[in-house]
Amino acid sequence: MTEEETPSTQPGALTGALAGAAYGMLFLLGLVLGIVGAFEHSWYAGPVPIAALGWLLVLFAVPYGMGRLMGGKLAAVAPALGWLVSSFMLATRQPAGDLAIAGDSSGFWYLYGGAFAVAAAILATRSTGSWLLRSS
Repeated sequence: MTEEETPSTQPGALTGALAGAAYGMLFLLGLVLGIVGAFEHSWYAGPVPIAALGWLLVLFAVPYGMGRLMGGKLAAVAPALGWLVSSFMLATRQPAGDLAIAGDSSGFWYLYGGAFAVAAAILATRSTGSWLLRSS
């Protein structure tokens, strides 16, 4: 290591910081998906919870797409984990007695179907190596 190169300016430190920031943003994306989905999952077309079923597609597509784009399962796990944390927190009864995700058919489809969708997305993602960590 030369005098001009410090540990913070080495290429490995920069790619590690960039990868960490990317995974952190993917986790935040999952949190946002969970918060928006918790309040928008209960639209019905007759007896069919169409919004909850639409969210299942989104909850499979986002982790799967991020895993494919970044080339690893960790990129699929990050938004899935963010969604799981926020959704299941909003499904628990609050001290005031409020629920964001009610115990009706749309809530069950959204929570349990969504958990299955993100798990399927993680399992379907192949690890090919992160584009962030490849040298150019």
